[in-house]
Amino acid sequence: MKRPLLYLLFALLTFGQLEAQQDYLFPGEQFDPAIPSPKEFLGYEIGEWHTRYDKLIAYFEKLAHSSSMAELQVIGQSHQLRPLVVLVISNSDNIQNLEKVRLNHLQLVDPQKPLPDVSRMPAIINLAYSVHGNEPSGGEAAILTAYWLLASQSEKAREIRENAIVMIDPAINPDGRDRHTNWANMHKGNPPVSDPLDREHNEIWPSGRVNHYWFDLNRDWLPLAQIELQSKIDWYHTWYPNVVGDFHEMGTNSTYFFEPTKPFGSENPVVPRKNYEEINNKFATYFAKALDEIGSLYWTKEVFDNSYPGYGSTYPDIQGGLGLVFEQASSRGHIQSSQRGDITFAFTIRNQLKTSIATMEAGVKEREYMHRYLREFFQTALTEAGKEKVKSYIFGDEFDASRNRLFLQLLLDHKIKVYENDRDQNLEGKSFKKGKSWVVPTSQPQYRMVRSMFERVTEFSDSIFYDASSWTMALAYGLPYAGQTNFSATKEIVTLENTKLHFPAPENYVAYILDWSDYFAPKFLHQIQNAGIHVEVTSLPFTSATDSGNKEFPAGSLIIPTAFQKMSSEELRKHLQQAATSSGQDVFATKTGFSLKGIDLGSNNVTAVRKPKVIMLIGNGTSQYEAGEIWHLLDTKVGMPITKMDISSFNRVNLHDFNTLILPSGFYNILSGSQINHLKDWLNRGGTIISLRTAIQWLQSQEIIKEEFLSADQEQGPEFIPFASRRDFEGAQAIGGSVYLTRLDITHPLGFGYRNTELPVYRNSSIFLKPSKNKYQTPVRYTADPLLGGYISKANLEKIKQSASVIVSQVGQGRVIHFIDNPNFRGTWFGTNKLFLNALFFADKM
Repeated sequence: MKRPLLYLLFALLTFGQLEAQQDYLFPGEQFDPAIPSPKEFLGYEIGEWHTRYDKLIAYFEKLAHSSSMAELQVIGQSHQLRPLVVLVISNSDNIQNLEKVRLNHLQLVDPQKPLPDVSRMPAIINLAYSVHGNEPSGGEAAILTAYWLLASQSEKAREIRENAIVMIDPAINPDGRDRHTNWANMHKGNPPVSDPLDREHNEIWPSGRVNHYWFDLNRDWLPLAQIELQSKIDWYHTWYPNVVGDFHEMGTNSTYFFEPTKPFGSENPVVPRKNYEEINNKFATYFAKALDEIGSLYWTKEVFDNSYPGYGSTYPDIQGGLGLVFEQASSRGHIQSSQRGDITFAFTIRNQLKTSIATMEAGVKEREYMHRYLREFFQTALTEAGKEKVKSYIFGDEFDASRNRLFLQLLLDHKIKVYENDRDQNLEGKSFKKGKSWVVPTSQPQYRMVRSMFERVTEFSDSIFYDASSWTMALAYGLPYAGQTNFSATKEIVTLENTKLHFPAPENYVAYILDWSDYFAPKFLHQIQNAGIHVEVTSLPFTSATDSGNKEFPAGSLIIPTAFQKMSSEELRKHLQQAATSSGQDVFATKTGFSLKGIDLGSNNVTAVRKPKVIMLIGNGTSQYEAGEIWHLLDTKVGMPITKMDISSFNRVNLHDFNTLILPSGFYNILSGSQINHLKDWLNRGGTIISLRTAIQWLQSQEIIKEEFLSADQEQGPEFIPFASRRDFEGAQAIGGSVYLTRLDITHPLGFGYRNTELPVYRNSSIFLKPSKNKYQTPVRYTADPLLGGYISKANLEKIKQSASVIVSQVGQGRVIHFIDNPNFRGTWFGTNKLFLNALFFADKM
C-alpha cells in the first residue's frame, strides 16, 4: 500500500533515533537552558513511553520552581487522591499579580460594571487534556506545550507570555490516565508492535477512558456527579476563560478534527449564533494553518456534538467563552497500523502540540475581540431574558428536603441565582409551599444556564445525536417545577445552611418512625441495619400520635419497634440518632401501636425489611458506565458496600450467599449451562435479579424470564434512499437519550417514598417491553403523551406509548426487576434513584 510521505517518514523514526525530536517538534527554535526539557527531567523523549501522572506533576513542579513565569496550583484531587492541578504561565508581572488580573477580568462577566480597557487585558486561555484517560496524546502534549511556552525564545512564545494567562490542565482524569498508562507501558514491545490485535492496543475492562467510578468525565460538566468536575467547575467560575481547548482522541483510521462542528444539528440552542458562525470559523483558520505547515490532514463541520452542555468543549460556550474540541486519530499504544500507514504515539502528540500552540496564538491575536464577546454574552443574556414570557421558574418537593438541597447545590455551583419562595402557590396543578420551594429568575447573567436546567426541547433541526438530546436537570431530579410570567422574591440563597433535624427526646417509646420520602432515607436504613437493628416497613399508610404531634405516614415508612431489638434502648437510640444525623433525616417516635387512622403498627401489612446482600456482575460484555453508576450510587449516596465480581469468575460464586444479583446492560454468553442452572435454582428459591436495559434480552434468550417485546419498527420511508443518506435515515431511528413521562404506582413497593404518580424517566435504548401479563407488576408505564424532552421518531414514540418502563417478572419464589430505562443515568437522575434502591430493599415485598 502506498503511504503518505508524512506517515511513512515518522513510522521509520525509531525510538533510538528520537535525539532529533526537537527539530521534529520545534524546527529552528532556541530554548532557555535554565528550563529543563522533558527529556532531561524524565529520562526519555516524549512519545517513547506513556508518562505516569506522578512524573507529569513532578515535571510541572520543576517548571514552576525553575521560572518566575509559572505557578502550579492544586485545585482539587481525584477519587484516588491524585492532585488536580493547573499550571499557570504568563510573564512574571502577571504571575505576581494574578489576583488583580483575575478580578479585572471578572468585570467582563458582570454587565452592571463598567467595561474595562480590554486592549490592556491579557487573554485567559485554558488548555485541558486527557479527560478520557486512554486518550493520552493530550497529556503528553501538555508537557511539551508547557515547556515550549516557558523556554522557547521565539517571538510567538514571547507574544503569548506577554499577552495571555495560559492555564494548563494536564489531565482532568488522572485516575483513568494512569490506568491506561500502566497498560500501554506494561505491554510495550521492543520493537513496538503495530498490529491492532496486539494486547497493548486492547485494554481490559474497565478502560482508561473512565475515572475511578467508571464515569465518562466529559459528560459531567453539567451534572457534576464526580469530584473531578466539581473541582473543575469551581475553578472555572473563578476565571471564566476566553478560550478553552478540549483535547481528545478518536479512531485510529481517522485524521484530525477541529471545530466548527456540524452546523445546526450539533449546536446548542442557547448559544449565540455568533459563536458558531463567526468565532469558530475565525479560530479554525489558525488550526488549519498549523496542521498545513506539517502536512497533517484534518476535517471539520462533520459529526461531533456541541449541543449537550456537559462537554468540556460546550460548557465554555454557555459561559461566554469559546470551547474547542480537538480529536486526534489514536495510536492506542506506542504505534499502530492504520489505513494510512503506521501511526506512532509521538506523531499523535505532535499534532496536539501544534493545535495547542495555535489555540494560544489565536487567543492572543483575537483577545480584544474575545474580551468584548465575553461582556456581550452576558449583556445579551439579560436582553434575551427580558423578551421571554417566562420570568422565573419555581420548584421544590414538599416531602423531600434532601433532593431539594441537592438541586439547589447544583444551581449554586453553576452560579445561578436562586431565591426563597415567600408564599404558598399552586401552578400547573402543582403545589409549592413557602419554605419548601424556591424561585429562579430568568433575568440574570446565567440566563442561558437557567434555560439548560429547566427548558424542555422537543423540536430539532437534526435527528442525529452523538449523545443525549435532552438534559433538563429539573426533570432529572424529579422535582415539581413550573414556569411563571412574573418574578417576586427577595431573599437570595447564597449558601446552603444546615437544616435542623427532629429527633425524639428520651422517653419510653413503642416504636420510632421514619417517612421514606426523603432521598437519603435509604442511607439511614442501611446504617441502622448495619448496626444490627431490626426494621419493619408498612405497605399501607397510617396516622400516628408522635412525640411531635399527630403525623401522617405514607406506605413505605419505616417502623423501628423498641421490642425485638438485640440491644438496650439506650444503644438503639444512639444508633438511630447517629444514622439520622449522617443522613439528614427527621425521626419521630410514638408511645402506642394504636394508630389514629389507617393500619396499626402490628398489622400484617407491616413486615420486616430484609437486609440486602448484593453482588453485581461486571467485566467484558457488560456496560462499565452502568456498573459504575450503580457502584457510585451505593458508595456515595447510601454508604453500602457491594461485591463487584468479574463475569469470568462466576463459577466461584455461591449465589445463596447473596439475596440480590445486579446485571448491568450486557450479554452474559460467557456463562456455561451449569452456571445458568445455578442461577435459575437460586432465583426460584427466592433470589432477586435487578436487570438494566439489554440484560433483559439475555435473560429472555436463556428462558429465565418470559416477557413480550415490541419490535422497533422504523419510520416508513421511500423505497429508494441514496447511499449517502443512509446514516441520516438510520440514525433517526435511534433513541440517543430523551426524557419521558411515566405513571408510577406509588402503592407498589417500587413506588415507596414517592408522593407523585407522575415520574420523568430517561431513555437511551430502543428496547420496548410490553406491560406484564400480571396486572399488578408493571409499576412504571408510559403515559399517553409521554415525550418531555429530546428527539424520537414518530414510530418509536408510538412504541413507547404501548410499552413499560419497569416491570417485575415472578420466577418461582424469586423475581426479576427490569429497568428498561436507566434509573441511575450518569449519577444525576436523583428522581429515579429511589426506584432502584427500593428494588434492593423491598424486592421480597413484591
